[in-house]
Amino acid sequence: MTITRRSILAGAAAAGLARPARAEGRIRLGLLHTLSPAPFYIAQQRGYFAESGWPVDFTFFEAAQPIAAAAVAGDIDVGVTALTGGFFSLAGRGALKVIGGALHEQKGFELTAILVSNAAYSAGLTSVDKLAGHSFGITQYGSSFHYMAAKIAERAGFDPKSLTLRPLQQYGNMVAAVRTGQVDATLAIASLARPLVANNEAHIIGWVGDWVPYQITALFATTGMIDKRADALHGFCDAYRKGVADYRAAFLTKGASDAVTAAAVADIRKYIFASDADGAQRVRDGIGWYDEGAALDVADVKAQLAWFTEENMVKGAINPNDIIDTHFLPTR
Repeated sequence: MTITRRSILAGAAAAGLARPARAEGRIRLGLLHTLSPAPFYIAQQRGYFAESGWPVDFTFFEAAQPIAAAAVAGDIDVGVTALTGGFFSLAGRGALKVIGGALHEQKGFELTAILVSNAAYSAGLTSVDKLAGHSFGITQYGSSFHYMAAKIAERAGFDPKSLTLRPLQQYGNMVAAVRTGQVDATLAIASLARPLVANNEAHIIGWVGDWVPYQITALFATTGMIDKRADALHGFCDAYRKGVADYRAAFLTKGASDAVTAAAVADIRKYIFASDADGAQRVRDGIGWYDEGAALDVADVKAQLAWFTEENMVKGAINPNDIIDTHFLPTR
């Protein structure tokens, strides 16, 4: 499947994307309305972006691919989300560049669950190597979930084409489809997967990080932002690194004090799980790994590009060095 600029922009329009004007001196960030961009919530809540001299406005999306489309359309300046076939297609045309790391799947770190329905589990789908032949919920073809499903299959030793992929458009639909038995399996972050297991509505048979450690989300910018507003982008990235440092101190540092962790949870809940009575625990359950300094796993980004290219989800050969800029944040 080849993903075109037209199809991606159409997807953004279908998602009801508004076209916000940028106020002078401000930076518009596109991100998923999930727990995954938590360091950005912390940085925003603690005033780090404002202190940098470049205040940030959040624009929330329900899927990854429309974020890249919004950047090309001029609706946002920077974005943080999973890298997709659509992203690489647009980046290959010179519109976007990856500039830093974000959420990273780590072996031994329970971030994204491989979740199966009760019916499928009862019928024998009790381990990852048994996924062959089953239906698998993803957001869209060419999405990060498509990539993860294929890589899990390869690592487990079966043909990815034996999975019956079901594009469900939005992340919430994927989880709901497993809960109601409409699909046999999907991927879900721990904060959504664990409550289903606790309520006997689904089963976890593995964790993505144990099967496919990789750079699940990354920070990108438009080439216009890089070329014309590099000072603003450096200030933005410095503020983001402060958010990552606070996030790591609260959640990823051994012996973190309860007060430090509780303060970070409270800041994050200004943006996600705010009205959920169990919101604080859901934040703690869904914490993922961010490398120190928001470092980017360059080798893994290149590996992802290679897979999307091999699967004909991007058109033409793309030199990975042309779509990665390491001047703003460190590398892994």
